[in-house]
Amino acid sequence: MNILIIEDEPHAADRLEQLVRELTKDSRVLAKIDSVKKAVDWFKNNPPPDVVLMDIQLADGISFHIFEQCEVKSPVIFTTAYEEYALKAFKVNSIDYILKPVDKDELNAALKKVKATPPSDTDRELLLQRMSDMVNVLTKRYKTRFVIKVGEHLKTVEVDEITFFHSQEKTTFCATRDNRSLILDYTLEQLEEMLDPTDFFRINRKYLISPRSIQDIISYTNSRLKLVLKGSRDNDIIVARERVHDFKKWLDK
Repeated sequence: MNILIIEDEPHAADRLEQLVRELTKDSRVLAKIDSVKKAVDWFKNNPPPDVVLMDIQLADGISFHIFEQCEVKSPVIFTTAYEEYALKAFKVNSIDYILKPVDKDELNAALKKVKATPPSDTDRELLLQRMSDMVNVLTKRYKTRFVIKVGEHLKTVEVDEITFFHSQEKTTFCATRDNRSLILDYTLEQLEEMLDPTDFFRINRKYLISPRSIQDIISYTNSRLKLVLKGSRDNDIIVARERVHDFKKWLDK
């Protein structure tokens, strides 16, 4: 296999090369590239390799921009430190990813997958479509504070100080660590888009919570979960049954 490594950390690039040589004795590393610009130039002037090992964050930007500037005909294995939740879209036939630090067995499995399933035109189209979605996810800046009107005054509340949001009679409130309940001019749906999904989870129609808000989790009827939230007097906070599985995965980070 002819392999191209696109990685801006020299130590990580050298380790990838070493692992490749250990795993595939007949493989050849064509080049080690550390930027989007150099990668685009390489793809425009060289035949496609059998596989590309590509970091997501490079010296001059996100590697997805390579695909916007040139045609990448090779299957791609991404190496990244990003959380797994943000990368599930890459699990198609010619695309894979490995979380850093790269594990030898995981790399071996990914290389075998590439050999077993050569990329098709459909895979490439799907890759480009999902690249656009992932650029938005990985470059999005989430809200860090809210400006809230309290009487005749405007106050700023840091998101880190908020334990949960809840909706009541078409009004949205945020609860803070110091047990304040403040009114916000946003719906829960809008807040879901503004907030980092690793920090807040929508458990039902009325509640959007952070892990720091949870005082107790109790098994409930019909495979549901009942929560006791710090600073809340609501005795009926239930994780919707269809969200229980994702809720457990969200907590188990």
